[in-house]
Amino acid sequence: MMRATGLTKTFNPGTPIETRALRGLDLEIPQGQFVTVIGSNGAGKSTFLNAISGDLIVDEGRLEIAGRDVTRQNAWQRAGLVARVFQDPMAGTCEGLTIEENLALAMSRGQRRGFRAAANASERDFFRSKLATLKLGLENRLADRMGLLSGGQRQAVSLLMASLQPSQILLLDEHTAALDPRTAAFVLELTDSIVKEQQLTTLMVTHSMRQALDHGERTIMLHQGRVVLDVSGDERAHMDVPDLLAMFERVRGEAISDDALLLD
Repeated sequence: MMRATGLTKTFNPGTPIETRALRGLDLEIPQGQFVTVIGSNGAGKSTFLNAISGDLIVDEGRLEIAGRDVTRQNAWQRAGLVARVFQDPMAGTCEGLTIEENLALAMSRGQRRGFRAAANASERDFFRSKLATLKLGLENRLADRMGLLSGGQRQAVSLLMASLQPSQILLLDEHTAALDPRTAAFVLELTDSIVKEQQLTTLMVTHSMRQALDHGERTIMLHQGRVVLDVSGDERAHMDVPDLLAMFERVRGEAISDDALLLD
């Protein structure tokens, strides 16, 4: 479960380039729910994910993960609670290390690390069994460097790494945006499978309204640092992209009108 209450974040306050990225954002995600997140550029999507992961600390508000107040905790303090896959296939993994070494690091996420071999025999067998589920032949390439993999292969391994250790929330930060359509479809299918199998609480940011409706069970839309649209259940099931666009335009217009009133 994740609960955000009144989150605010302003960059460069008091300067000509002041940016209010989050403006009292409220959101609650129950355990095991898969939520897709959409919004235009500058809506606050990346800032929100960074706030959840601890890569930035909000100015005001409260953030709870699994009932724990993590508002003032840094990223390393939340490592055992939050897993993340980034847009760039090169991010989140180390290209100079082998597949085995990357998986071993992922296995120790949120734990103290000492000096030892990357993996023992039983761990290698475990890694091979997990990699075999990807059906990419990577179970036979444990000693290959991550830098040798294609973008799609690397994102598939990144998803696997994010799910090796139990976490309270999985953040997917436009994790298919840099992939070609065929590879993106494969990674999204893999995402659905892993999330369903492990019943992961998931927040997936996407610029594709089609993806937002085709995946997960709830869709929220951010605009000017707030949640302005939240659809699920039968309402979402009967929606298509034009319906979502129309709702966005209507809600965005209302949000702009509210802001204008505040400025009067």
